[in-house]
Amino acid sequence: MTTHASVRTKDERFNIRATADEKRLVEQAAVMAHVTASQFVMQAALRSAEEILASQTRFVLSPAVMASFVDRLDRPAREIPALKKAAAKPSPFRDR
Repeated sequence: MTTHASVRTKDERFNIRATADEKRLVEQAAVMAHVTASQFVMQAALRSAEEILASQTRFVLSPAVMASFVDRLDRPAREIPALKKAAAKPSPFRDR
């Protein structure tokens, strides 16, 4: 979940309905997590959304976007000095 130091005003609303048992369960879990029920539901929804979006393995690109993507893949790699220096160091995991 992405967090920022600046405070953002939340101006959008979700409307959901729950049974009494569902609400009680969420409220109990929220108390244990030291957050409000609304915060608990939002955190759970965001985690689920991130997991679903991260699991997407198929992307459809327009011909123009695909051509641009392939063009970038075909470019020669550029050297990044800090990365080259880090790669030259011995691995701390090699002897384990």
